[in-house]
Order: sequence, then C-alpha cells, then structure tokens
Amino acid sequence: MSKTKFIFVTGGVMSSLGKGLASASIGALLEGRGLSVSLQKLDPYINIDPGTMNPFQHGEVYVTDDGAETDLDLGHYQRFTNSKLTKKNNLTTGQIYNSVITKERQGEYLGKTVQVIPHITDEIKSGILAIANGNGGVDVAIIEIGGTVGDIESLPFLEAVRQLRFDLGKENTLFIHLTYVPYVAPAGELKTKPTQHSVKDLLSIGIQPDVLLCRADRYLPEDIKGKISHFCNIRSEAVISAKDVEIIYEVPIVFHREMLDDIIVENLNMWTKKLDISHWERLVDRWKNLSEDVSIGVVGKYVSQKDAYKSLHEALWHGGIHNDFKVNIVYVDSEEIESGGGDVVLSRVDGILVPGGFGKRGFEGKISAAKYAREHNVPFFGICLGMQMAVVEFAKNVCEIPDAHSSEFNENMPNAVVHLMEDQKTVSDKGGTMRLGAYPCSVKPGTLTYKAYGCSEISERHRHRFEINNTYRDRFQQGGLRLSGLSPDGGLIEMVEIKDHPWFVGCQFHPEFKSTPLNPHPLFRDFIKAAIGYKSSRAD
Repeated sequence: MSKTKFIFVTGGVMSSLGKGLASASIGALLEGRGLSVSLQKLDPYINIDPGTMNPFQHGEVYVTDDGAETDLDLGHYQRFTNSKLTKKNNLTTGQIYNSVITKERQGEYLGKTVQVIPHITDEIKSGILAIANGNGGVDVAIIEIGGTVGDIESLPFLEAVRQLRFDLGKENTLFIHLTYVPYVAPAGELKTKPTQHSVKDLLSIGIQPDVLLCRADRYLPEDIKGKISHFCNIRSEAVISAKDVEIIYEVPIVFHREMLDDIIVENLNMWTKKLDISHWERLVDRWKNLSEDVSIGVVGKYVSQKDAYKSLHEALWHGGIHNDFKVNIVYVDSEEIESGGGDVVLSRVDGILVPGGFGKRGFEGKISAAKYAREHNVPFFGICLGMQMAVVEFAKNVCEIPDAHSSEFNENMPNAVVHLMEDQKTVSDKGGTMRLGAYPCSVKPGTLTYKAYGCSEISERHRHRFEINNTYRDRFQQGGLRLSGLSPDGGLIEMVEIKDHPWFVGCQFHPEFKSTPLNPHPLFRDFIKAAIGYKSSRAD
C-alpha cells in the first residue's frame, strides 16, 4: 500500500469558485511544512485533452515538459508548488474511456460486460494512484475533481474517490469541499443555504466532506461557521473562510490564518515541521507596497476570455514584482486594430506583447501591432504566433517582400516566410500532434536573449506546427533581424531580435509556462524592465 496521503478537492454551488487555486494553495502550505506534494486535475469532459478545444470555452491550454496539453489549473499548481507535472497529472473522461475501450478491444476483460462500475471507476483509481509513486513518491497527493457536484459527467470521478476512501482508509484520505457563502446586500446577511444544499448533494453520493472551504467576500463570523457546522455535520473549526483576496498569492496566507494546514495534518495524522510561508508573506507585502505601475498592451483575439491568457497574465505580474512595478495589463482585441483604432490604444502603453494563437481571424491586427512597436521603438515581445507575425511584418516592410505571409493562412502563398514544419506535413490528426513540450535552444552571445538568460543553452516548452522559413534567413539578417536562438542543430529559428531596437524579442516557445512568482521568467523580467525604461523616457 502506498505511503502517500490523499486529499480530494471537490466544488459545489457553481463553477469558477477557484478549486484550482485552492488546491495549489493547499500544496504551498504543505510544502511550507516540509512535505512533498503532487497535484492532479480530473476533468469531466470527453475530449482526450483540451488541445483542440476553443479557448473561449476552455481557456488556456497549459503544456508540460513531456508534451502534455492540459487544463490551465496545472499552471496554478506549477506556480504555487515545486511539484513536477507530467501527462499523469491531468486525467479526462475521454482519456479514461479511451483506455478502457482499448483494453476491451484487446480482450483484457476476458469477455466480461464492460461497465462504469467497476471498469471506468477502477481506471480512474489507477490513474490517481499512479501519481503517488511519481518522482520517487510523495507525501501528499492533492486531487482536484473538475466540475460541480451534481453534474452528471462528474459522477464516475466522485464514485471513484468515494471508493478510494474505503480502499485506503480514512486516516489516509481527506475530503475538502469548496462552496459559496454569498452576502446578500439588501438583507445585510451572509447566506448559508447554497452551502447546505451543496453538501447535501455530496452526501447523496456517499461522500462526507471533512473540511469546507467557504468562498466569501469576507472572513466568516463564528456564528455563521457554527450554523454551517450544525447543518453539514462538520466541526466548526473545519469550516474555513476562503476570503476574496487582492492577489491570488495571498490565498495560502488566508488559509493558514484559518488554520487549514493544522487541520489537514491532524486529520491525516502526519508529523511535520513548523510552517514557513515567509516567502509568500514577503511577496504579498512587497506587491501591496508598490507605488508605481507600467502598462502592457496584450494584443490578441481571445481578450474577452481572460483565462485564455492565464499563464501570460501571471508571468507579466511576476516580471513586474521583480522590477518593483505593478503591471497594468491592457487587453487589445486584434480585430479592433484591424478596423483602424489601434494606434490610439497602443500609443498609451509602455510595452506591447503579442501572444500565441491559431487561425486567420485577427492576424492582421497582430501584424499591425508589431509594426507599431518596431516603428515607435516600443518594447515588444512576440510569443509563438506573435513572433511569426512580427517576422511577417519585418519581411513585408523592412525586407520589402510585400506578399510575405504565413502559409497557415494561405497554403499557396508565394512568399511564405512562415511555413508548416517538415515533420507536420504528413500529420492528419489534430489532437496532440503539434510540436509539444520541452526542447533545447542555443542562445547567441551578445543578444538581448543571452543577457536575459545569462547562458547559451536553455530549454523551453513549445506548442506549434509552423516555423520561420529558413529560405529567408539571409534576407532577414541583412535587414537587421538577428536570429538570437536556434535549435542545437541550427535547423530551426527559435528566437529573433531587431538589432537597432531598444527591446524587440520574439520566441517560438511559450516562456510563460515556466514563470513563477518566486522565480520570474528572465524574458518577462527583462521585457518589463524595458517597458519601465520606455515609460521613463516618455516622461522626460
């Protein structure tokens, strides 16, 4: 039997209460007590992974070193803890059913009728138990069950974790339920009824929560905690205020104030060292005392869905805190730039970032944003498609190739300065077939990139099918585009810079996936520094 203890995090009342942040914060608290943790997200959708899902529906697709396309909550796990995340850390209903059906086709069930119980639930249990032994084993595995209690698609996951309590024993399992306690202003009251009904739904499927995290806009008074305790069969000290905070990195501090870490280790009968979260406290205190800000324009086509750029948002924040500036993110719809209203908005920001994306819609707006940054010496950061569009703009207007473009948008483009990677030309399946995961890159000394990293060999995470066309290398370099990062064999252009620009950097990979608040990514750190310098120069 595994020595690992398991914490199962469920959610009720409504979505978007913050199960991912709660799970990540619990991980941060347990690491602060000297324990090793791993985290896993169980997603109820039938897609194999989120790689082909629309960002407006799903939000960001997070990528791990081993090339898994996963839920965005894994980004929270990575930013709050030291857990090494892999494909095993995100399970979907699609993956589970695919595995079970494959086994059935191969005859592994010996002709038995394949059913949700036990075959689907056993597969889920195997996936959960697998992370306990990853990386040499961990002290605590935190399992977040996606969706909301009461959703029909979540039932197999909930049934599986219910069985695991019986399999592993109560001393090795803990159920934490995140719920909602709204404040009704006209009545001047906090209402506990949504929480009561949510716990009732959980009890109806055989799970009694041990701890309640009550999302609210304030700390819950003791009488409200007592009422919830009475109706939900939970000790009042295990009713925890999950209070709204100014910045997400304050959540572990709030949980500790509510003694959540003490309750967890007591319930799981664990001996740990005294908690140390001083690094989180210093970080939050530092941010709250910042008096200056810098504005960054993020030009994309998913700006109405902020979760589509979650890691990007956080990486900018990390870069700001390192430079002692708050970052004011101005989201700019690339389609609005196409309609002619971009220059006014872009003239008001101190840096321009064009993130990744797919599809033709809005690409001309991204090209225009890169042109504005180049011509006005505004610090520019292009990521994935953002770099490709910056290269297209450079080819058109500096290298004088007027019909230069990407073959992603026109397969018959005569001057495709961005084209499909050679090993992608025979790929027909869309799911999980891009260039995914960590790849090495050789950085050229004397470049802005080298200055940022401080070394010549790096590793970053990729998610793309298209690349810069090597046919145009000489013309790019003659025009002043520096190829600052290449694959180790020199075959792929991974990073570019403009020589005579204060800070204009593009990268084919996604550096935002490796940035954390305690260790900001060097490219975001230096981009924000350049934006601060630009702001200062405009003020002079």
